[in-house]
Amino acid sequence: MWSSLWPWIVFCALVVVLLTLDLAFFHRRGVHRSTRASALWSALFVGVGLSFAVVVYFARGSDAALQYLTAFLIEESLSVDNLFVFLALFAYFGVPRMHEHRVLFWGIVGAMVLRGLFITAGVALIATFHWLIYLLGALLIATGAKLGLGKGEEVHPERNVVVRWVSRVLPVDRAYHGDRFMVRRDGRLLFTPLALVLVAVDIADVMFAIDSVPAVLAVSRDVFVIFSSNVFAVIGLRAIFSLLSGVLAALRFLRPALALILILVGAKMLLSSVVEVPTLISLAVVGAILAGATVLSLLSPGPPAGGGE
Repeated sequence: MWSSLWPWIVFCALVVVLLTLDLAFFHRRGVHRSTRASALWSALFVGVGLSFAVVVYFARGSDAALQYLTAFLIEESLSVDNLFVFLALFAYFGVPRMHEHRVLFWGIVGAMVLRGLFITAGVALIATFHWLIYLLGALLIATGAKLGLGKGEEVHPERNVVVRWVSRVLPVDRAYHGDRFMVRRDGRLLFTPLALVLVAVDIADVMFAIDSVPAVLAVSRDVFVIFSSNVFAVIGLRAIFSLLSGVLAALRFLRPALALILILVGAKMLLSSVVEVPTLISLAVVGAILAGATVLSLLSPGPPAGGGE
């Protein structure tokens, strides 16, 4: 029993430590960090996520460790695309920049719970109904083609059913009150617009999980490997949000690269009964695609924001 329990204990302990460091030290209220300090902290968070492969190695073996690294890389790269949506949400709701991280931080909690449910259900369903793997593969190929053709969904928070329902049913104040999600006025407990942003961010994360979780299921069926890679990827991405948000527009070849990854992963799922692709090859291909997209973006940057083609 201990052999199967200790990896989860280490995982939970690391997550608690990282979130505590993030909230209590790195993003303390009223403290502004330099770009260099942000880069160092971001490297720490991502480094812990990558290093967790060592824990997976001793707990599950070398193949599981490679699966973890592949899943982590896929999830981290696909989650980068989430930042475009988060930036659009922050712009729409007029969220002060100093409060963006607070929304993303608490969004992690919701994301971990929802992704955990998605992953557990996905593994159980595929184990029971194997044909679902072909359906998920086709879904990933369609999503990749849509992303590659530049037909990603636009962000319209005002049309979101949950956001509209929350703003209509719950008492919501129209003004921001610092980084608070709730305030008390005239004896009434009111939600602030920041609470609506938190709901919108979690909904956006769920929509992206519908694409990313099936992609990771093509790599592994081990709930521990999938869930831990998802959580560390999400935590790492939130940590580097302030750094990436300013350079996302310059990575012009990132979306085509993500589209290609989704299509290849979908094809791997469709051909799983015919061809078994080694995990090491999957890891190398994903890494090469992302590295190539980054290099091409740096060598051939797009026009300035707002500029024409």
